[in-house]
Parts: sequence; C-alpha cells; structure tokens
Amino acid sequence: MRYHKKIFQLLILLYSIIFYAQSYNKETLRGEFTYLLKAKFDQRNDYRHEELLSLRIADDRAFFASTLSLKGDSVTASSGTTTKNPDGSITLGWKKGVVIPKTNLNFTIIQSNEGIQYFESAFMTLLTYKAPVIKNWKLVDETRIINTINCKKAEVNFKGRNWIAWYSPEIPFPYGPMKFSGLPGLIIKITDEKGDYDFELVKSVPNSQLKGKLINIKESRYTGAIETTQPKLKQALRDVQANAAAVLASYGTTIIKGQEMLRQREKEREENLKYGNPLELSN
Repeated sequence: MRYHKKIFQLLILLYSIIFYAQSYNKETLRGEFTYLLKAKFDQRNDYRHEELLSLRIADDRAFFASTLSLKGDSVTASSGTTTKNPDGSITLGWKKGVVIPKTNLNFTIIQSNEGIQYFESAFMTLLTYKAPVIKNWKLVDETRIINTINCKKAEVNFKGRNWIAWYSPEIPFPYGPMKFSGLPGLIIKITDEKGDYDFELVKSVPNSQLKGKLINIKESRYTGAIETTQPKLKQALRDVQANAAAVLASYGTTIIKGQEMLRQREKEREENLKYGNPLELSN
C-alpha cells in the first residue's frame, strides 16, 4: 500500500507539473463562502472525514471545489520552475522546500441556472458530465438561526438519500455545496437524514472585501474536458487506480511478487467499493 500510494502521488505530481502554468479565471467574484464537510466515507467505522470546501460565485455561475485542492493549484502556480537544458529541452520542477497540499476531493463543480457540470481528472484526461438543477425541493414552513443567519427549511430526495437543507433568502444566491442548488437563497447547512454527510457554512468573505477581486480558480480545472457520463467517469477513475497498481507490480519487483501485490491491491479495492458510503447512492 505504501509503495502504491507513492507511485500514485508521483503520477499526480507529473500531472500538476504539466499544468502549473495554466491561466486563472478572470470573472468578477460576487461571493465567497467556505463550508465544513463532515463525511462518513466507510461503512466499516464511524470515522468522519472533515475538510473545508469553497464556493466562489461569479455573475451567472458558481464554482465549488476543495479548499486544499485550490491551495494546491496556487502552490504549483507560484512554485513551479523551468530549466533550459543544453540540448534545447526544458525540465519542469519545483522550488526547494515546496509542499503541495493533498486531498482525495479533486473535483470541480460548476453550478448555474441552466444546470450542473462536474469535472474530474482521470490521470492526464479531464472528464466532465452534466446534470440538471435539482427541481424537486419541498419548501417547509420552518425557520432556524444558524451561525447568526436566518434560515428556512427545505427537503429533497437526491440520488438515493433524503436531505434536509437550511437556506437563507437574505443571501440571494441560488447555490450551495456539491450539486445542491436551485433554492431561493444560499444553502447554509445541508445534512442527509442518516447523518453520514453534513455541509455547514463556516466562513464568508464580506462584500466590502470582494470589490475588484476575480474568481481565483485555474481554468484547466474545467476547460478542454472530454464530455462523458457519470458512470463512465467513475469507471475511468477506477481504471486509473488499477493501472497504477499494475505499474507498481512491475516496478522494481519480480514477476511473481508483482502479481501478488497486484492481486492484493485489487482485493483491497473491491473491499473498499463493497463498504464504501458515497454521497450519491445512485447515478
């Protein structure tokens, strides 16, 4: 497992090196909100993964991604180096001492009134699929104050889970975390009825600090993507993991030992899929 993770991280590093010089979005920033995710990814234990995620709103769309992932983009953009070799080739690298933040949540989601678009890279290939805006929200006549914000309640069944959302008409953005959008106000908190997934707004940038700011998200996260379907994108990600295991099996090992490690990795992957607890239980 340790060697497999090392090789997989090297593959991600190679991808980052190739794209670190990509340009950034030039749209005006209209709102910036940070959510804390508490998620139970594995049914075999009660551990809750915690991570901050960012919602950045432009004039007619919003971008949602992991804060760690976005920080990683920023570090690679500011710390990449290029060295010209005597033969005319160029070597890409990093400044000494640079540490790139890591996360397993490497997707980007763009929300708009027209629909939702999901982006994620399967190694060197950026893939995307589209989904409609959620239309089956049930607005409930109930109010609550969350982090000093006046909220109203809404419920929805989405991809096999029942969700309770609290949104604020006082913040007139029809967006929220992940694919949750379409309410008459920003989603402040949303939790599935089992408590496996919880998103809560924990930080927002005041309007006075937004003036003159642009959306600071690398364009290579969502441009030039190959359109596919959600099931095919998931399969592509699984194939990348399997291929990484195959590389490990042949890297500095005997054929027999490599085959044993590959079988063990495949067994672990199947176990993880069997006991996985994804946010979306159906496509």
